[in-house]
Amino acid sequence: MDKIEGYLEGQCLIAMPQIGDERFARAVVFLCAHSEEGAMGIIVNKPAKNVSFVDLLSQLGVVDEENMIRLPQAARNVAVHSGGPVETGRGFVLHTSDFMLKEATLVAGEDVCLTATVEILRAIAHGSGPSQALLALGYAGWAPGQLEQEIASNGWLHCAADHDLLFDLDVTSKYERAMKKLGFDPQLLSSAAGHA
Repeated sequence: MDKIEGYLEGQCLIAMPQIGDERFARAVVFLCAHSEEGAMGIIVNKPAKNVSFVDLLSQLGVVDEENMIRLPQAARNVAVHSGGPVETGRGFVLHTSDFMLKEATLVAGEDVCLTATVEILRAIAHGSGPSQALLALGYAGWAPGQLEQEIASNGWLHCAADHDLLFDLDVTSKYERAMKKLGFDPQLLSSAAGHA
């Protein structure tokens, strides 16, 4: 995938201690889109509270109670995350590119896609979905130039995305792993910003 110079689509943002917005404290955000029109991403290390993928499949009528026992293990392993503060009642599936729905799937990075339709939930429930996926409730969004300003103000770092960082079920260590990709020890970061 060709990246437009200066844009971070397909990479991960890592919140700095001085981010100033508690909703993004220690967040790792996969950027699905980034252009002069703004940016959109999914937080990949904040599990949703009190909801599971199996519960959502049942609530949405994708799988009825009697067929729940036939649900493949891959579907049972799909994590549900708080994807960001925008449209928190809407679901977005971040997944590997081995599954695509024509005109519904956005290629968001190298071997990473985003789909926001109930069809992908049905495919996962029937064992014909992507090999790796997470469901995000909501997303993070930035107006034109907003993300660039937050980066310039030391609010975010960025690193390459990989499947472990995105889809690993061990969400508690994702922040540290993202920082270590850049060679930083998160314990040594200060919340005070400085400029040389």
